[in-house]
Amino acid sequence: MPRETPPNAYADPNPDGQADGQTDSHPSTSSSPGSKPISASRDRIQSLSLLWILVPVLIALNLQAWTFSLTRGHALRLQFIESLGLSLLFAATVKLLKAATLPAALCGGLVCLLIAFYTGSPRLTPMHSGLSPLLELFILTFAATRAGQARKQRARLAESRRGRSASQVLANLGAAGLLSSAAGAWLVQAAETLTGRFLFIPLAIPVLVLAVLAQATADTVSSEIGQAFGGPPIMLTTFKRMLPGTDGAVTLLGTAAGLFGAALVAAVGIWALRLSAAQALIALAAGSAGLFFDSLIGATAERQGWLGNDLVNFFSTCFAALTALFLLFCFSPRIG
Repeated sequence: MPRETPPNAYADPNPDGQADGQTDSHPSTSSSPGSKPISASRDRIQSLSLLWILVPVLIALNLQAWTFSLTRGHALRLQFIESLGLSLLFAATVKLLKAATLPAALCGGLVCLLIAFYTGSPRLTPMHSGLSPLLELFILTFAATRAGQARKQRARLAESRRGRSASQVLANLGAAGLLSSAAGAWLVQAAETLTGRFLFIPLAIPVLVLAVLAQATADTVSSEIGQAFGGPPIMLTTFKRMLPGTDGAVTLLGTAAGLFGAALVAAVGIWALRLSAAQALIALAAGSAGLFFDSLIGATAERQGWLGNDLVNFFSTCFAALTALFLLFCFSPRIG
């Protein structure tokens, strides 16, 4: 997200606030890097609610994928087993690198399995699926999180040494897992009914998933690079300079880095998901729109204490997916 907010929802809360009477040329100093507009209890309830809803749904969808593979022949069963093995490897790698807690790594594995299985093909290698852009996301966000670590620690903006929490992982990746599965097909079918237009679901789903992955990449990369190297950010709604970590505040460097990261993920998606350049461009545009939507919510609802960071991130990934769906309906006749 272009707003410079640390991705950890609990260990290193964001500074917030803007002093009354501040000028455009000086950052606000009314809040320290430990305060958040939302109360700790509300923030925790929102994050736990996200977990309580998404984890059972993702488990059920994974079981559905296994059942589906059992009824479709040996090739699909083998694909599921390969996807399961790679997902376990992905979760183990994330935990060993201390990029996430154990529950968070397991949640990431649930998402990874759905993406790898449903966007892949028995006729192709496992890397010809959403697994490749997901790995690209992990590499870019891991590197961005480690960049300028000393500066972030001095500013009390560094991620917890335990890594990301389960709610953070699902806030950024949960929508991609849902869209990869039958839930994504249902969304496309519902949109077809509402609009009276047709989309080929096997081509639409990868674009929606890629849009979510692009947004999640831009979100984390922009925050981490902006906090470390971007200098005082500017509030999106007032254009006043703020302290790094302020909800809704952006830096040029952080935003540019986030968009560049999203472009790299979209480029990988062309090869991995067998997309055209136009389809990847739709995913990139939608992911970028989600990035700025995230900042807008951060500058309004989050700074008012209505929403915590996890819900802001989840809603922003959903916005990216819906934007991609809208663009597909607008331009699919040209790129079909």
